Amino acid sequence: MAHGAASLSRRGLFRFLFPSLIGVSLFLVPYRVGDTINIGMGIMAESLQALLGSALPAIATVILCLSVLLTMTVKLAQPRWARQGMLRELFDVAPRWVVLRGLGALFALMILFQVGPGFITAANTGGVMLNDLAPVLLTFFFFAAILLPFLVEFGFMEFIGSLVRTPFRWIFGLPGRSAIDATASWMGSGTVGVLITSQQYEQGFYTCREASAIATNFSIVSIAFALLVASFIGINHLFVPFYLTVIVAGLIAAVVVPRLPPLSRKPDTYYAPVGCRIQEENTGDQHLFRYSLGMAVARAEGAPGPRALIRLALFNVADIFFGLLPLVVAIGTVALMLAEFTPLFTWLSYPMVPVLEWMGLPEAGAAAPATLVGFADMFLPAVLASGIESELTRFVIASLSLTQLVYMSEIGTLLLKSRIPIALWELAAIFLLRTVVTLPIIVVMAHWLVG
Repeated sequence: MAHGAASLSRRGLFRFLFPSLIGVSLFLVPYRVGDTINIGMGIMAESLQALLGSALPAIATVILCLSVLLTMTVKLAQPRWARQGMLRELFDVAPRWVVLRGLGALFALMILFQVGPGFITAANTGGVMLNDLAPVLLTFFFFAAILLPFLVEFGFMEFIGSLVRTPFRWIFGLPGRSAIDATASWMGSGTVGVLITSQQYEQGFYTCREASAIATNFSIVSIAFALLVASFIGINHLFVPFYLTVIVAGLIAAVVVPRLPPLSRKPDTYYAPVGCRIQEENTGDQHLFRYSLGMAVARAEGAPGPRALIRLALFNVADIFFGLLPLVVAIGTVALMLAEFTPLFTWLSYPMVPVLEWMGLPEAGAAAPATLVGFADMFLPAVLASGIESELTRFVIASLSLTQLVYMSEIGTLLLKSRIPIALWELAAIFLLRTVVTLPIIVVMAHWLVG
């Protein structure tokens, strides 16, 4: 990679500033739309969602069926068009992914046409995945995959990364550019943050340890989702102390959890096919801002051309639609079935009852399952806790659900599908660690702020 001393030509500055400003305006700037706050990309996604409306579950089902048909065709017939390049990468996948793609398509057909066992087609299990989550993922990821290059390919990551490298390395042990992942999550969606992280890992800007730590500790939920949870659980009048609690607990967890196993034991090695492409440290005597600008311009000068960007965007969209969506529907439906129709999470939560009682939370028995069920889906704790009378307990459960971060119906599946080497047991361990770290902080702040 070019050194920060690259000349700041007018052309280079334009190639950095113009696309980066578009990216910032789409992903990092909050806009007020009615009573909600959203980012530009989110507004586009929600507009498309409103336009397509009730057709989106059917569209998702067609995409899932196409994914299976194309995958089986490539695996069995080995057609010439899929023997190399992006199409082979999309459809010539390992057997476990073939099975999950088939399961996702089967679940979608059953849910759409309401045939089969009720525990699959119920509104709280398969219905959540196909009717509620799939439309959001289709529209959000469609625009995210197309527009993300404006944010990550033209030097903005280098610019911010070099500016805030020292505090981020000192506080979190992470590259400065991870600040952008966190901001994109906070303003827009945690899934967008994971998408940025996985792409940065694949391009050689994060090590395995860094990518794993960022994706599981900085992919915070958006302000819009936090408002939704607060309203649903009946604490919207406490939104300011509620979100303050989430921020404080989340920041402390982001400092502590990456320093503990399994994240601390992840190797500091880069994605093998690419190697290391990051350089944030100012090795000369330049002013920090001048050095950061030089790094940004150097990256912008080497950015892909329009044709390469279009190919990359199309591949990203196809990978999300044909690769990720089936896994989300399959794994998410199974996770929700376990949460809704088995006593698994109730059994697992028994040790939490005396802990919550010791912490002075009323209705500890009713609250205990809600402390762990978030591993299946982030909204489930709010659903379970909505019937609890104690405002203090509801405040704690809502705050905890937003700081646990790792949930299998979306973030967890996205990480398993990515090239970041992280296993299911590691995701479960990180979820439990985040629960252990954030719960005492949340309880102390709840007693202080809510009483």
